[in-house]
Amino acid sequence: MRAQFVFSEIFIGLRRNLTMTIAVIVSAAVALGMLGVALLMLFQTSYMKDYWYDKVEVSVFLCTKDDTTLHPTTCASGPTAQTRMDELQADLKADPLVQTVFPETQAEAYARYKNQSGGSQANEASQITAYVSPDQIPASLRVKLKDPTTEHIDAIRSTYQGQQGVEAVADQKTILKPLFKLFNGLTVSASTVAIVMVGLALMLIVNTVRLSAFSRRRETGIMRLVGASNFYIRLPFLMEGAVAGLGGVAVAALGVASFKFFLIDRVLAPSFTFTSFIGWDKVLLTVLILVPVGLVMAVGASALSLRKYLKV
Repeated sequence: MRAQFVFSEIFIGLRRNLTMTIAVIVSAAVALGMLGVALLMLFQTSYMKDYWYDKVEVSVFLCTKDDTTLHPTTCASGPTAQTRMDELQADLKADPLVQTVFPETQAEAYARYKNQSGGSQANEASQITAYVSPDQIPASLRVKLKDPTTEHIDAIRSTYQGQQGVEAVADQKTILKPLFKLFNGLTVSASTVAIVMVGLALMLIVNTVRLSAFSRRRETGIMRLVGASNFYIRLPFLMEGAVAGLGGVAVAALGVASFKFFLIDRVLAPSFTFTSFIGWDKVLLTVLILVPVGLVMAVGASALSLRKYLKV
């Protein structure tokens, strides 16, 4: 009988303040959704850094026939000869920071360029490669470091940048910096919006519970007079907040799943094929984090409001 009464009171409270309840659900959904997006971005950034840490390579690009005027100091002799390439490879192998060296000739680099330019953009790629010849693609020495820290990468760059036959020294961390910057920006933006929306959602929950408690002040007064405990009187109001919070979590979960499906899987993953992205297990983990956060937010705000507005 008591459980039936509690559930009936929850239904009555939600029905009486339907507009405010919907507003609470929407606000909670936006707040939790932005928090979920921020968590996904944190997971993605951490995942990419872990994924690339052991795979970072430093590429020593050698001179081509077109670099004579662009780099007159290091490429004055024209394309780097095989003997010079062998000398640089020997020096790199003798470097205590280097683990392995993978030489790539111009023909191999050209073949890899054609393969990477295929896929959905095959027509455009064929048009581009028609105007690019193998002698325009630089040969390179791809260096895998024992410990690919920024300090060691900079040490290799400073040692070999400017040597004869070397056009440029680049590392994959430099290439990935714009992508990391994008994810960090999305994380900060989503976190900022989440904080603001959590504050608005808390205020809405407090006001909704206040209205619900005020509209049923006569019933709660009678319950107190007949000996009902404070917990039993407050339980329907707390459950109303919990229902609204769970509703917000459900909508936020759909938003987080949509973010993963549309932005990450359909936009970012096809555009950045050289790296890896988080899977749906991280989405599930994010939702599991949002459930207790939503409940604590809703029930906590309800309990705070009830401390004053159920005094009779």
